[in-house]
Amino acid sequence: MSAPARTFTVRHIQLLRALFAAAAALMITFSPDHSAAVGFAVFGGFVAASGFIFVLGAWLAVPSGSRWPLIMLGAIDLLTAIVSGVPTWRTDSVFFVVVIIWAAATGLVELIAGLRVRRTDATAKDAITVGALGLVLAVVLLIIPAGYSLQYAVGAEALTLTGIILAVGMVGGYTAIVAVFLAIAGFSPNRPSATDDVTTEHADTDGATNASAETGGAA
Repeated sequence: MSAPARTFTVRHIQLLRALFAAAAALMITFSPDHSAAVGFAVFGGFVAASGFIFVLGAWLAVPSGSRWPLIMLGAIDLLTAIVSGVPTWRTDSVFFVVVIIWAAATGLVELIAGLRVRRTDATAKDAITVGALGLVLAVVLLIIPAGYSLQYAVGAEALTLTGIILAVGMVGGYTAIVAVFLAIAGFSPNRPSATDDVTTEHADTDGATNASAETGGAA
């Protein structure tokens, strides 16, 4: 007897993550202020919403033995949201530290989770890709100096490009890429997993065996 179909699936998790990532990307893109305070506000909201979705999805979308990646991702996101909401910690250096640790931790969890089930889960490639993107974000932010400052001019207007502006912009770029990728994955037709293929193969074999037996008996 097959298990009842779930009303909330991994596809729903992907689409909701895409929605919140797109919202964060739009807020950063259209904000003229890329300071640590604004970056923390947008980033904190993004990880808080994502953490809630992970926790909800852990109980509604996956069986009990497969919940650990979502629970870990949800815990990391919610803890990061709490840290991001502390007003006295909203400085340039702390933004770099928090986002780097978050990107590396969630990237590793999602990458490892995807690699562990890549032969049996059709959505494993999605997890591997998003996990790799998180690690790339961590590396890029490690390369950008927190105290970087470049003076330049556009016409008669003097402007300054700083490390925090680059960092917040990178977070915006990351969320934009993740939003597009997860939206495509979420709207894509369900792909058969290796488990489904094996089940189908066994069913076909059993059916052929039964048919042969019935034919032989009739003869």
